[in-house]
Amino acid sequence: MKESRGSAPPPERAVAPPPDGGAGELAGGPRTYEGVWRFTAPAVDVSVPQARHAVRDLIRRQGAPADDDLVQSLLLIVSELVTNAVKHAALLSPELAVEVAIGADWMRVSVEDNHPYRPRPLETDYAQTGGRGLLLVREITAEAGGSCDVEHTASGGKVIWAALPLHAG
Repeated sequence: MKESRGSAPPPERAVAPPPDGGAGELAGGPRTYEGVWRFTAPAVDVSVPQARHAVRDLIRRQGAPADDDLVQSLLLIVSELVTNAVKHAALLSPELAVEVAIGADWMRVSVEDNHPYRPRPLETDYAQTGGRGLLLVREITAEAGGSCDVEHTASGGKVIWAALPLHAG
């Protein structure tokens, strides 16, 4: 996996506004754990646990003030999104990108691929054995008080993201 770090704030299109409207940053400046990190990986099965471990290690290394429940929620979201990219987009997108953005009051994870199909979360259907990944992402995000979405990229692919507050509100 290739990793790069950027210090610019995450793109406006892919982030829920911080609950304080950004006042935390203005009051004390950016915190040391804030930033944006992006890495790429091949769209293969082994990338799922590798992406999850890379995100977990990044959160720990940065010292983000995230409790264990938040970290576990983000890791489950990463697993679901990378799995979907591997299972459904690999043919047209042999590489995927994972981005982690940490702000003063929120964390966002996203997975981008070059497949043009924009999935929609399925409704609960207990007769189905699969297809609930995005429903699970939506439920985890809502329970945490965050937001998530699927958007098209300029290159014709898609990015699926979830932003969760660092502190329960």
